[in-house]
Amino acid sequence: MATLINELSYGDAPVKIRDDLTAAHARAWRRLAEPGVWLDGATRVAIAAETRNAPSCKLCAERKVALSPYNVPGEHDRGGNLPHDMVEVIHRVATDPGRLMERWYQGLLEAGMGDGEYVETVGVVVTIIAIDTFARSVGMTPPALPGPVAGEPSRVRPAGARHGGAWVPWVTAEDRTQTEIDQGLYGEGGEFVSHIRRALSLVPAEAIGFFDLVENQYLPGREMRNFGEEYRAITHPQIELIAGRISVLNQCLY
Repeated sequence: MATLINELSYGDAPVKIRDDLTAAHARAWRRLAEPGVWLDGATRVAIAAETRNAPSCKLCAERKVALSPYNVPGEHDRGGNLPHDMVEVIHRVATDPGRLMERWYQGLLEAGMGDGEYVETVGVVVTIIAIDTFARSVGMTPPALPGPVAGEPSRVRPAGARHGGAWVPWVTAEDRTQTEIDQGLYGEGGEFVSHIRRALSLVPAEAIGFFDLVENQYLPGREMRNFGEEYRAITHPQIELIAGRISVLNQCLY
């Protein structure tokens, strides 16, 4: 395994960070820097950097206050050399995700972006947003990005991926091959898998990695539904109050 430049650590955090949470963030940090399925490590780190740049983009600010973002043409203020369409995905997901439309997504495919590349880009964006938001919440500056790990993307598409209830193809529990089962997609497996868990499953490593963050920052499914026991420093109702408020602010229909 290659040595990761800028390993993530919370040793100098102003508050005590749980060991399991630190470990989950360290795993996400390494995954962010490593070659993925469709993108190499350098591109993945560049996506993370562009995600951090998006909030200062003038075009995004103008679109945010417009009745429709699709009526505001222009070029994004980009911080690197990523392709135009990839920058559009990063900035829109980072700054105005509640108004994305299927025709916008289809336009990306028509322009040449692969559906797997789209899903992996979204996976990197939401990962870096989760980690940066956490850092700010505990009074820290978001950490310096890791150096990319050399290597080629695997370019392995799940054989069971198909169109269902989303814009992108996804993998249901029953359509997993042994490969996805061995990877740990959906854990044990046979139970109903919610749409939000399927959302990134066209790139299983992104779905698995993001829900590793979810379960450590929030709660695993089994603990989420166990109202007879508390697992965090705050209660189930307090957790859900915060989650519900954040969902409203982010225009999350889920």
